[in-house]
Amino acid sequence: MAGKIGAVIVAGGRGERAGGGIPKQYRPLAGTPAIRFALEAFARHPVTPLVVPVVHPDDLATFKAAAAGLALLPPVFGGATRQDSVFAGLQALEPHEPDLVLIHDAARPFASPALIDRAIAAGRAARPGGAIPGLPVTDTVKSVDGQGRVSGTVDRTMLRTVQTPQAFEFGLLIAAHRKAAAAGRHDFSDDAALVEWAGLPIDVFQGDADNMKLTTADDFTRAEAKIMSNLPDVRIGQGYDVHAFADGDHVMIGGVRISHDRALSGHSDADVVLHAAVDAILGALADGDIGSHFPPSDPQWRGASSDRFLAFAAQRVRARGGMIAHLDVTVVCEAPRIGPHRDAMRARMAEIAGITIDRVAVKATTSEKLGFTGRREGIAAMATATIRLPADPRELTLPAGGLS
Repeated sequence: MAGKIGAVIVAGGRGERAGGGIPKQYRPLAGTPAIRFALEAFARHPVTPLVVPVVHPDDLATFKAAAAGLALLPPVFGGATRQDSVFAGLQALEPHEPDLVLIHDAARPFASPALIDRAIAAGRAARPGGAIPGLPVTDTVKSVDGQGRVSGTVDRTMLRTVQTPQAFEFGLLIAAHRKAAAAGRHDFSDDAALVEWAGLPIDVFQGDADNMKLTTADDFTRAEAKIMSNLPDVRIGQGYDVHAFADGDHVMIGGVRISHDRALSGHSDADVVLHAAVDAILGALADGDIGSHFPPSDPQWRGASSDRFLAFAAQRVRARGGMIAHLDVTVVCEAPRIGPHRDAMRARMAEIAGITIDRVAVKATTSEKLGFTGRREGIAAMATATIRLPADPRELTLPAGGLS
């Protein structure tokens, strides 16, 4: 019977060539941290339950936010080189006694279930040794001298560009890492090179042209285009909510507590902005409204924080394999002033919904002292949600679970 399978997701690098001022694995990709795609691909795969992320200590909080809700083993900290980071992940996996291990770069977001299946099958067939995904080289390849002059033409039929995940018998790979560490070698660029150095054979199986690596800003542009092409069903929903003022000393608006001489009355925390946003998302999904999922007659929602409702609506989108492309909210009130809190609301709503702040807009207006808002009897909010869904969930080529 086949043994357990583990996976090490290498995410400890500091690469910032892609821009954004943060390591590329955390840079947003279509509104979602790029690393989450790789994590989901393995965490949701039916036969890779033992997934160890290897991260940089400075990124721990960022990683936890990106990985929220995924079934992963606790992250471990990487070392000075990629090789050291993989070794740390292998040591964390060792007590779980996996039979086979896959090593994957967090900067490759499109590892499909089929590619992972091929890696597992090739890794089992390659013992002793390992198996790596590769693609034929299609361009003519020239060798050049130190002056940039062509010195020859390389036979491209014997060349492959190599990807991850790479698959190895667990005991073999960790033994090779220990041997390299004892020899003072920490410079292997991938695990296949290390295993070759240890004297063992490496097989090549069919890679995936879509399994691109994110390195530059252009790579992110191409990756986002790929995601959008897989989510062609664009839907727009509207939401509206209103709550009356009552006695109190603060209001909750957009997930932010604002001091005020009144409070908003409602069964939950009466966050008029979040309630409108929830209805807008559910409307885009044609999935009822906030009252059908959280009926005010149910005592469990009395005084509940409305961030739970927005998180629920966002998860409904992800469950359909989709993404929230944009949330746009308008608050109508005479007071309190919304402007000073606008960016805090945007940040909080983005955090709850699992999207980036540039996908959330908050605006405010008065009703020129007309109507109940003009008389300062309450606050109203209108919201529009734009979501993208796959045309058919069975055709989705992104990691199962969709985008965050």
